[in-house]
Amino acid sequence: MRSAEAQLLHRPPGLAAADVVRHLTAIQAQDVPSALLAFRARSATLTPSAVEDAWQAREIVRTWGPRGTLHFVHADDLPWIHTLTSSDTSALRRLRQEGVTGDDLLPLAEGALAGQGPLTKAQLEERLAGRARGQGVVHLMALAAHHGLAVLGPSRVGKPTYVHAGDWLGAPVVPESDRGKALKELAVRYRRAHHPATPEDLAAWSGLPLGEARTAWRTSAAQDPPEPGEPVLRLAPAFDEYLMGWRGRDGVLAPEHAAKVFPGGGVLRPVVLAGGMVRGVWSRKGAQVSVQPFDELPEGPVQDEIADIRRFLAELS
Repeated sequence: MRSAEAQLLHRPPGLAAADVVRHLTAIQAQDVPSALLAFRARSATLTPSAVEDAWQAREIVRTWGPRGTLHFVHADDLPWIHTLTSSDTSALRRLRQEGVTGDDLLPLAEGALAGQGPLTKAQLEERLAGRARGQGVVHLMALAAHHGLAVLGPSRVGKPTYVHAGDWLGAPVVPESDRGKALKELAVRYRRAHHPATPEDLAAWSGLPLGEARTAWRTSAAQDPPEPGEPVLRLAPAFDEYLMGWRGRDGVLAPEHAAKVFPGGGVLRPVVLAGGMVRGVWSRKGAQVSVQPFDELPEGPVQDEIADIRRFLAELS
């Protein structure tokens, strides 16, 4: 069974937002509200504003990370994560599909961003003067990010912003030159937060080829698993690391319930974790939280979690 303690789901006291990100290495953040709720699941005291403060302070950064997906990562970890997870292949392909071509794409992106602070997609469209529109702008920013020139700034009225990495972080992101060192760091960090796990799990989570994942695994020593504590019940958000951090969900999600969690179309529903297993799904509409259990759940802990989600979300209303 996966370790809730390795994933910080036992909610150890005193953790800042940056501590949670550093421990997990990366928190999937394609959907910012879900990412915020991943912090809540791991801390009884963090608030959305505390996460926002860490983002504004450049302690955590939203950028393209493992699997080419948007994640929060710790600013100190950007160089070695960038070395292992950055590839411009997908961005270039998508740009061609959007009709955004030319041999000046990086200067184009940098010129639109430099010295401007965080910009929305609409603002970038204006600055790009027709060279890229809609998703073409997003893929152009992804291309710049893969070359260390851009990251995502804090959201503005619910919309993502993009900012020159040099302006936001003080300098562009320079990849770690020693790939072997980066691979070892990745494996050490992954194994600390994912127990039990295998090299195949590391490859699936990181997006690395299996051969490199196995190499990384060999260079990192096995770590003692955290001491198991009392079973916990958590309402985890969609795309939570507890489900996304391994190759599969065997052992935590019964096959007969899989379609309720993964209904299709790339949708992953928020889940109820109890005793290390997915034992229900949940949803919210405003402050109203609805839980749909797969079997009987302890009423007290469920209500405690619902109350804590309302506490957390009250700041966003």
